[in-house]
Amino acid sequence: MIFPAKNINISINCWASKVYEFASNPANLPRWATGLSGSINNINGEWIAESPMGRIKIKFADKNKFGILDHEVTLSSGEKIYNPMRVFPNNDGSELVFTLYHRPDMSDKMFEDDAKLVKRDLEKLKNLLEK
Repeated sequence: MIFPAKNINISINCWASKVYEFASNPANLPRWATGLSGSINNINGEWIAESPMGRIKIKFADKNKFGILDHEVTLSSGEKIYNPMRVFPNNDGSELVFTLYHRPDMSDKMFEDDAKLVKRDLEKLKNLLEK
């Protein structure tokens, strides 16, 4: 089964390398990712956060030179949600793209609401980096 997907992107007036360094650091997530309830901790090498879905674990792709910010969120139930995310150069700035999957357990409204939250988070990240 292939999930329907929506790419949510934002242009950021900041070098892609700077966007990557900031966004790939899990410690920075509470500053721009609304769903983390403002806290994340590194516990025995794992990034753990409180979220509206309960306690979650976040694992980013290994550091890389290609701007790959893919991350996996493990819910307290053990379910893993894969989130593809990339930053790439756009002349003097960058493009950030997050792919949101419409999973079978989501209604159309939940999917659209989630897309709005992702867009808001990307806008928050943009505002932080363009200061």
